[in-house]
Amino acid sequence: MPTRPPQGSLEKARTEQNLAYIRQMLAELRVVAANENADMLCYLIEMAYIEAGDVLAGHRPLTLAGTLR
Repeated sequence: MPTRPPQGSLEKARTEQNLAYIRQMLAELRVVAANENADMLCYLIEMAYIEAGDVLAGHRPLTLAGTLR
């Protein structure tokens, strides 16, 4: 009988999938913003894209809650 993965690992997988989706959407939005010569939007979207990649890679925490004291 197969065992079910722990609930925490399911939540982690869902979070990673959501972050990967957000990162992909940001990449597409950056192309749209670049086509419109919206330099500031390109910059902000690129920063969000990099942040999503850093979180996915484990270089940064997902949340800053409790770290800004």
